[in-house]
Amino acid sequence: MSNKTMSEPVQVLLPPEWPTPHPGCQVCGALALQRDEAQAAGDYSKVSDCNVEIREHKDAHPRRRR
Repeated sequence: MSNKTMSEPVQVLLPPEWPTPHPGCQVCGALALQRDEAQAAGDYSKVSDCNVEIREHKDAHPRRRR
């Protein structure tokens, strides 16, 4: 006998906000430009790749002391 009940609904989260490039960093700026061009072309896989690279590259920048 097969189970005819429905499973629980899938919870889909909103994607995280895009990371902000570090001010004055040429690498972050170039990645942000690539991301904008990819979005305009509808290449959301590349947009995601650029976001990951910006997020990881920002970790290389020194943190401001409070």
